Amino acid sequence: MGKPSDQKGSEVEADAVSLHTNPGGSSMGNYHDDENRDATDIPINDLPPNYSDAIQSSEAASLLDPTAALSNALATAPQPFVSDGTYFQDKNTGAQFWVAKSLEDPAKLESHIRSLAAIPPRPYIKIVGTHTETTRDSKGKTEKSTVTDFDVSVELTPYLYSDAQYGRSWSQLRTVDNGEKTRRGTILKKRAPGSNQSIEVGDSPKPTLREWCHLYAASHAGLKVFTLQRRMVGFDDESVKQRLRMLVNSTNYRGHLSVDLVTKDQLVECYNDARTNRWRLTSWIQWLFALTLLLIFSWLYLWLRTKRWEVAIAEWPFSRIGGSGTKQYASLSEEQWYNLWGRAICRAVLERRQGVLVQSDLRRAEEAEPAFNSGSSTVDGAVNIFRAGINAMNEVNRQLGWGGDC
Repeated sequence: MGKPSDQKGSEVEADAVSLHTNPGGSSMGNYHDDENRDATDIPINDLPPNYSDAIQSSEAASLLDPTAALSNALATAPQPFVSDGTYFQDKNTGAQFWVAKSLEDPAKLESHIRSLAAIPPRPYIKIVGTHTETTRDSKGKTEKSTVTDFDVSVELTPYLYSDAQYGRSWSQLRTVDNGEKTRRGTILKKRAPGSNQSIEVGDSPKPTLREWCHLYAASHAGLKVFTLQRRMVGFDDESVKQRLRMLVNSTNYRGHLSVDLVTKDQLVECYNDARTNRWRLTSWIQWLFALTLLLIFSWLYLWLRTKRWEVAIAEWPFSRIGGSGTKQYASLSEEQWYNLWGRAICRAVLERRQGVLVQSDLRRAEEAEPAFNSGSSTVDGAVNIFRAGINAMNEVNRQLGWGGDC
């Protein structure tokens, strides 16, 4: 995921289908930080610039409201629908599961997969800080517990669109290459016959999506599933993680810090219409088998019986290599994204927030704290004293260190 995808105009593979007919233009120019900028709200020397200055192009105005931009983009995407289907979704990962008789028709399956591929994955940068607290009870026994200091996430999905207002992106639906090791109507992963990693004997063309759908429909397997994987590509997550670690460490945080790239809505599985497939996706049956330990045997049975086609991939580029060999961005570069969100993330960490940051957090990070006016001088004075105490505590923590094990 850390490398941009090569998508030179004349070299796109025959079966790689663009999901949007009007891709956006080239990316915006790189942002250059102003070394003389003051950081008055949160006194950290290496904070990024104000978010209003991080993006200078008028075409990027919608990026300052990523929530609205994403809502507009998703509204323009085709909504998949199967009249005779049963739909399941994992609330934690966003994975989608479809069971329908009609999806055993190759034409309908292909159309369904294309509709699902037009919906983006939901990648998040997730920043979590924890520390371990050791307590001693009345009997002298010690117990250790993990305390979450902050759990902050920022969604990257809006920045996969070159024009979120009209739902334009650089997304491509492709099938796996012959040299890729994956399940091709099999139980175990394997490469195409005659292929050895990047070396393909005979240089035979890989099957298209339509051909894979026909192969799936022609299979007589009792249990089978066709899988679509949504991926964000061209995002240098390692450099972003490193800068965010440095940002949090600059607050003198001494706990256990993790910065991860988490992707939801990444997996879509279409099962053939079979009673066993409906049972395996029903929540109460899953719990019953888990509690009675029947899951140990049923898992092996399902694994051996189910033939899988993991051959369709929808790639959503954060960046790509243009025809001139230069790196182009769909909307923002990694540096511009950091400059946009860095202050809001730092403030959320110091406030020990938990949740997903939105546009209002961008504005709060730049604006002065609004004055509290209740009409009562006594109440106003008490609130101001409380705010001053919180700010002083944050400053002391930043100087002496905070979040360490205790």
